Amino acid sequence: MFSKLLIANRGEIALRIVRACRELDIATVAVYSEADRESLHVRFADEAVCIGPAQATESYLKVSRIVAAAEITGAEAVHPGYGFLAENAEFAEICQRSDLVFVGPTPEQIRSMGDKAVARETMRAAGVPVVPGSDGIVRDEEEALSLARDIGFPVMIKAAAGGGGKGMRVASDPTDFQRHFNAAQAEAAAAFGEDGVYLERCIVRPRHIEFQVFGDRHGRVVHVGDRDCSIQRRHQKLVEEAPSPGLTPELRRRMGEAAVAAGRAIGYVGSGTVEFLLDPSGEFFFIEMNTRIQVEHTVTEVTTGLDLVKEQIRVAAGEPLSFPEGEIPQRGHAIEFRINAEDPERGFAPAPGTITTFHQPGGPGVRIDTHVYSGYRVPPFYDSLIAKLIVSGNTREEAVVRGREALESFIVEGIPTTIGYLSRITRDETFRAGGADTGFVGRFMGGNAAP
Repeated sequence: MFSKLLIANRGEIALRIVRACRELDIATVAVYSEADRESLHVRFADEAVCIGPAQATESYLKVSRIVAAAEITGAEAVHPGYGFLAENAEFAEICQRSDLVFVGPTPEQIRSMGDKAVARETMRAAGVPVVPGSDGIVRDEEEALSLARDIGFPVMIKAAAGGGGKGMRVASDPTDFQRHFNAAQAEAAAAFGEDGVYLERCIVRPRHIEFQVFGDRHGRVVHVGDRDCSIQRRHQKLVEEAPSPGLTPELRRRMGEAAVAAGRAIGYVGSGTVEFLLDPSGEFFFIEMNTRIQVEHTVTEVTTGLDLVKEQIRVAAGEPLSFPEGEIPQRGHAIEFRINAEDPERGFAPAPGTITTFHQPGGPGVRIDTHVYSGYRVPPFYDSLIAKLIVSGNTREEAVVRGREALESFIVEGIPTTIGYLSRITRDETFRAGGADTGFVGRFMGGNAAP
């Protein structure tokens, strides 16, 4: 096992990794920008190194500074968390060349899944169902329109590199295809430095289902349960739960087998998430694989009893998966609500500023993952996530009630947040019945919100 690990991230995930390392008796090194000098991950890590100005491009995305911080502190491993450099194959490669263990998959595995067009072909070859679409990247507008007609409208235009909803557009018919195609290319180029896009059939009113997979260096690849992430806005998740209320036991078995096949197809090592769209007819299709820990890993931890961050670190150190062969049962139900510094009344516009009051809820089945506190200033430079509220119960109904009560006693003052909006969701009949699909937020905002 490692004696010292550097955390190449910030916020609640950095603090989460600090806690996992403490339980494994591993010393930690935090890196921070000038804007994060007072962040809790800096305070609780054993050592901390400032790596630059507030802008992420000059700090958290600056590979040379992170590697230098690891070298001067004597860290043996680097945990990238999620976001920033977590799915950057070049960063993983540089860590290897610098004799640092990258807590994650190999650079080759990151590349194979990072290019979404390549990932589709890899999955197709492995027998995993993929959404009908183009064979690889399409750059010519006329060729793309011809392919779109063959696929059938509406079509999804998606950036081949990156994720997080950037470089993604839906064209409903041929007349607006050109505008969306050009916009997707431009956004992809701006976000990822690569304007390649590909086309997929747009599945109408699907559920977004993902499976948590894990592989070790001893050839074992398994899944440890499913999550439903259908409640999202602009392809960014707001609410996640485990297990999905939309799966039958047979469908869960088949999707789980497909997720494991996806991991085995590339000999996957570490924590990963295989994501599917589930058509209302019961058909499911692979959309992507995230080669990192997910924000919503918490609901899998609550329902399985596993510590996925500690498991990541053990696997990176060369240990086999700690849990025995066979399916890991999911017990009870868990729901995660993302508390963002955003104003839902203004289209979820980011709302940085100083938190004047921060009172978090408690009680049975309530967990809070956060890095903020009263007096904390939310900087305008990074993701707007300030806390994750995770509730659990013996049944989904119990978890929903606990979620509603916890949200209503969660007090954050000084800035707008999504707390009130999420509280209203818990009272919505479609959500309470477990029937939400990826279009839920659009309809909810359109006037179907619960009072």
